[in-house]
Amino acid sequence: MNHADVLCGLAANTALPAELVDRLIAVAAADADFVDDLACRADLSRAQTLALFARVPETGVLLAREGRLTAADVDPAAQPDTALALLDEGRGEPEWARFLAADPWAARRERLAACAGLPPDVAETLAADPDPRVAAELALWTTAPEVATRLAEHPHADVRRALAWNEAVPPAVLAALVGGEGLPDEPGDDFHESTAHDVCHAALRNPATPTEAVVLFATHPSTMLRWALATRPDLPPEVGRRLATDPVPGIRADLAENPAIDEALMRALADDEDPDVRRHLAHNPYVPLDLLTRLAATTKLGAALPPRIATASTAEVEELARSTEPTVRMLLAARRDLPAGIRDALAADPDAKVLKSIAPHPGLSEGQLRAMVEGHGARVLAKVATNPDASGELLEALTRHRPPVQKAFREVARHPRATPQALLACLAVTDARSMAAGHPALPPTAVVELLAHEDCQVARAAAGNPALPRAVMAELMP
Repeated sequence: MNHADVLCGLAANTALPAELVDRLIAVAAADADFVDDLACRADLSRAQTLALFARVPETGVLLAREGRLTAADVDPAAQPDTALALLDEGRGEPEWARFLAADPWAARRERLAACAGLPPDVAETLAADPDPRVAAELALWTTAPEVATRLAEHPHADVRRALAWNEAVPPAVLAALVGGEGLPDEPGDDFHESTAHDVCHAALRNPATPTEAVVLFATHPSTMLRWALATRPDLPPEVGRRLATDPVPGIRADLAENPAIDEALMRALADDEDPDVRRHLAHNPYVPLDLLTRLAATTKLGAALPPRIATASTAEVEELARSTEPTVRMLLAARRDLPAGIRDALAADPDAKVLKSIAPHPGLSEGQLRAMVEGHGARVLAKVATNPDASGELLEALTRHRPPVQKAFREVARHPRATPQALLACLAVTDARSMAAGHPALPPTAVVELLAHEDCQVARAAAGNPALPRAVMAELMP
């Protein structure tokens, strides 16, 4: 038995009694693998939280992120990382920021620069930090216009590039970054053509950059700069038409998925020779349904639900359900809010890919799910196993199917309705074993046996299983 993995499982076990949680806290150490699992327990009491923090101060960051520590619990001089976590959560003291701005470790000052709501004097201090990584982090997150204006003139290109990504920067500052205004006349060691290019690229990708500052780049020789325009939500129609003829397929593909383009441009892109362009077009939220149907017949779109089908009206859903193109019916079946009549019609579809898509839909009957398995066997088995209404008896039947389907065992092992018999069958399948080991319906005797399993993930899952007898939990304690 790997005791370290077992203790990690126990520390995360939701059924672990409070007195055993106390015992784990009493033996916790910074190098113990289970301390993070303890810190993340949802049932930690206030007393347990403070006891764990006192014994292992390194857990402070996690405890702070979980909302279990207050400013009164933390000394920023003794636990600076925990203080930073509270500041980042907006629950620290302003004086902490002033104290940490002088921390000798640049990485802490860098993390401080990412915190929201910094006092103005702290922001000024960080903007002048001798380590450019600190100023760059501040540039990426600041919401203060005066700080952004100052950082736009920073001599280090990394700072200006970070600022160019920040959507809270005033538009005029972003426009200046696009044009390279305010840069040194004689470039320093860190300034050369490629860094200026990177700053410009970041600003072009920033939706807060004014439209008039970016449109001229549609014909720029740099592929990256032209590409940055293709996804902009403010793309003017004439720029869109220009990018639609760009020789780089990736630019045309991103353009095709951009909700800002009009129907005429969509219809032009539907005839693009590159299948990736047509695939992206199919996922444009405003693509006309007739065009989407045509794309489904000529392009491999995958099984993901396109936004246009996700928002289709009731009348459009009925139209899509009657489509003679199986791929269209498959994409529609990926919705989980279909009217019962359409859901049932798709559940009786003769095409296996439609059934795979509809099988996880809630509300399907036992008979409908069994009919899918009887008609299409292994092709639909795993998807049937994901149905939330699948009964324990059906899940057992899926584990007995021949030929067996590995993915189906994984889905059965994580299904809340899985029976003990179905889970025991899943233990024989490597990919499903650790999930079955942690399922609360697994017989306790099997859970105990798995504690000694050679696979550490299986042993850890068994130790974290709420079905593990309490007497065994106590025996496993250090």
